[in-house]
Parts: sequence; C-alpha cells; structure tokens
Amino acid sequence: MNAPSSIRPMLIITAIVLLATGLLVSQQWLTSSDVKIPRGREEVVFWHFWGGADRAIVEDVAKRFNESQSDYYVRPIAMPGNNLDLKFFLSVTGGDPPDLLNIDDPVIADWGHRGAILALDEVATPEEVERLKQWLFPAARRLVTYEDHLYGVPNGLDIRALYVNKTMLARYGLSTPKTIADLDHIAETIAPPDQTEPYQHHGYLPDSRRIWAWGPVFGGQLYDLSDGQVTLTTPEIESALAWMVSYRDRYGPSEIARFRHGDQSLPGKTFPLFAERYAVVMDGQWRVRDIRAFQKSQADKREEITQFEAIPLPVPPGGKPNAGWVNGNNFVIPRGANASRGAWEFIKFWCGFDGKESAAAKTCVAGGWIPVSQNVVDEPHFQQFLEDEPMFRTFIELAGSENQFPVPVIPGAPYFNNGVKNLAESAMSSSTEPDLRQLLSEAEARIQSHIDRARNEQ
Repeated sequence: MNAPSSIRPMLIITAIVLLATGLLVSQQWLTSSDVKIPRGREEVVFWHFWGGADRAIVEDVAKRFNESQSDYYVRPIAMPGNNLDLKFFLSVTGGDPPDLLNIDDPVIADWGHRGAILALDEVATPEEVERLKQWLFPAARRLVTYEDHLYGVPNGLDIRALYVNKTMLARYGLSTPKTIADLDHIAETIAPPDQTEPYQHHGYLPDSRRIWAWGPVFGGQLYDLSDGQVTLTTPEIESALAWMVSYRDRYGPSEIARFRHGDQSLPGKTFPLFAERYAVVMDGQWRVRDIRAFQKSQADKREEITQFEAIPLPVPPGGKPNAGWVNGNNFVIPRGANASRGAWEFIKFWCGFDGKESAAAKTCVAGGWIPVSQNVVDEPHFQQFLEDEPMFRTFIELAGSENQFPVPVIPGAPYFNNGVKNLAESAMSSSTEPDLRQLLSEAEARIQSHIDRARNEQ
C-alpha cells in the first residue's frame, strides 16, 4: 500500500534520521578499540577504505611507523562499504572526527571550501609545504591543490595507459599503436565495420568515461583554472569527443552496447583482454599484477604465454605526448583532529617525504602502487621492483609527465566529473547523429552554473 502524500515527507525524514543514527552507531562500534596505546604516545586515529590483502598492507605500514618513533601511535580503522563521506561528516558534526582520512573521490575542494579539512600550511611549517610542492610529481600536486593551498597529500597515483595483447595483434599482422590512426587501423582490421555477423572480437572501443583522458591527449583542457571557466567547447575537446563518437558511427550504438554488456558476463569478472574480446584496452596500473597472475596460470597449464605491453595513449596530430587523466588516493586531515601533527608525520612516512623515501618504496612495492615522487621511484627497492615488472615502467613515466591532469580540484568537482562522463555517453549512445557542438555547449553551461553555485556556498 502506498503512503498518503501528506505523510511521505515525514517518512523520508524519519528514514534519513534512522540511516544517520545507524551510521553513527556503526561508526562508534567500528572505531571503538581495546588497543592499549603505549605510555607517552599520542594516538592517531586513521580511517581508510582498504580491505582484503590491501588492508594487511595498510596495517603493516602503521606498524612500521609505530616502531620507527616514540611520539605517536597510529590506529588504522577500515571503514568498509559506502557512505564514507557521510560517516565522516557525522563524526565532524559530533565533534569526534578521525585524525586522518584517506579518500579517492574528487571532493577535496568541496571539503576544503566548507572548512571540513585543514590546509597543510595549518599543520606543517611553511618550509615543509614549499619543499613538498617541489618534491611531488606535478600530477600528484594537482590532485590536492585548491586555491594555491595543498589540502592533502596523495599516497599513490592511478594512471591510465593502453594494455596491448601483442600476441593477438601479431595474429592479424598488426603492431603496437603509436598514433590515433594506428589505433583506428587496429579496430577496423580486427572488427571490419561492414561485418554482417555478430562481432566476437574488437580491436578497440573507446569508453565514454575516458573523455577525461582523451581530452588532454588531443591537447585540450576541460577547465581553465586561471579564470574558473569550464572549457568543453574548445576545438581540442570537440575533436576528442568526435573521435570517440566515430566508433559509434563505425559499429552503431546498439552493437557497442551489446558487446560491452557481454564483457560483464565473463566468468569471475575476467579482464576482457585475457578473453581476447579486445586487442587493446585502457586501464590502470593494477592490471600489471593481474597480467602476471594470468601468465603464471598459462605457464602452470603449459599453455602458450600471451605477450602483453603497456603503452602511453597514442597521440593525434597536434596532441600532447604522455597525456591523460590521473586520479589517486589522498590523505586529508579533518578540522578538529586531536592529533593533526601526528597525522602529518604518518603522511610523511607513508608517502616518503622528508627523508623517508626508503620506507615509502617498500610500501609502494607491497601494494603495487605508483609513488608520488621521483625520489621514491629512485630508491633501490623500487628500482628492483621495476626490473622485475618492466610493464610498470610505463605508468611511472606517465606519473612524472606534465601532461597528466585530474578532474579539476574545485567546488562541484563530483558533479563536473559525472556531467562530462554523461555527456560523452549520451553522444556515443545516441540513436541519431549527435550534434556535438550543441551537446558540449549545453553541458558547459549546465556544469558552469553548478560550479558557480558551489563556489558561492559556505
């Protein structure tokens, strides 16, 4: 039976209150501890989202930090599931925030704008902050800079590259792509556009979400930090989107949707590259580990070992080399933290800043994570890792590039992020020929309006 319209608002409010209460109670249960803090040390409560094998790595980092000094004691707390941001704001409202939080959503500017997190210059010395800016990779620095202040430190970068099934390409007499034209040739050779029977393989299909990566490759930016304006209607961004939409024109939106849906039915969420559904796929550095496991399983079965390669995104004429979209996991210190200085010391230990590069190299190797500074990359322990995993070198080279850009660190960034993805999806799935200029113009105005409102909110 449907509730009368007069009582629906009350039911909604009640549901929200119950949800908030449940989250608050679960938060208190999760953060309660019978761990005995060593005498004379200040406890640093650290919230994170890692589970499984990664959780063990996090706990090992905390253990190593705790053993390295005698002033602070980090207590890592896994906050699994969704609503981490809601749990965080409930803790802030309740006056009991954690001392340190790790996040992977583009919310730093929103939280900094609201005063929910501290700028680093409120915790660290001016000299430390300036050295940190120089120490970080440009991409890492961009991830946490809002209005010329650092509001956190990335503990690892996520970079996208193209994974190439070289064995599959060789079967078709093809080689690794170096340009956009090469990538298009691979697509049309493996999946001819005039094919009448259903496709079993594709050379490459663009993912609408990756407009954030292809925009910089084509030489464009989706936002101008100098004047605060969304810039979707530039020729470079229009060219990037037009190239992505050209695959819709080749194969039709229904075929692309059908084939993508088939990816989801692979057993055990198999990486589609392993099933040879594609010859080339864009993905992040974590796939290096998956590839090694796949090749080991082939060796164990005495099968032919499939050869793979990771390469930068191919560049069109006039584009930018080693360009793309960067994301990462970021440490932030909540306003009202009881042990902000201890949180800062743990950040330095984890990331490797201020002479702690060796410890950070060990952490990055354990997690298969991209360091945030060349100083950590240069450590012998990490160099040995690169010798053992040469495919990972591509991601390190991209991490140090000046042409890797995150979603802009501005108020309203989550809306901006989703709005751009939705725009590309709409263009690529349209049943009629899309007017790209109109779509870009409408999205630009809509997103700009949202950003302007978010910037003016307190």
